[in-house]
Amino acid sequence: MGEPRRPDRVAEAIREQVATFLAEGAKDPRIKAFVTVTAVDVTRDLRHATVFVSLMGDDADKKSTIEGLGSVASHLRSVLGKTLRLRNAPEIHFRTDESVARAGRIESLLAQVRNEREQREAAHEGEPPTDTSSSDT
Repeated sequence: MGEPRRPDRVAEAIREQVATFLAEGAKDPRIKAFVTVTAVDVTRDLRHATVFVSLMGDDADKKSTIEGLGSVASHLRSVLGKTLRLRNAPEIHFRTDESVARAGRIESLLAQVRNEREQREAAHEGEPPTDTSSSDT
């Protein structure tokens, strides 16, 4: 395969810069939840970047954090333009990434199914095995 597309390279650079910015320089007091940048999608013309974030905290903190992220987006855009040396820095849009929460929910459901199966098997351990073979031979 050839060289990765430029939007993919720019998206990865934006992801790294946004994560660094949020860890070091985000001063908005509304950003209360723990924020992890999970992915960035950039349009082919590099004019818009959707930054997917995973938020840890209660619902009020998450809502407040999304509002705070929205307000720092324009400042972040100028930082990205300078840092990445882009002629036109993309407009930044923040979206919550629910995949981490969904994966956790799926994992807990699978653990529940495993536990129930183990309990059933433990309950049937003392019983004689049932003959499932046919006697028509």
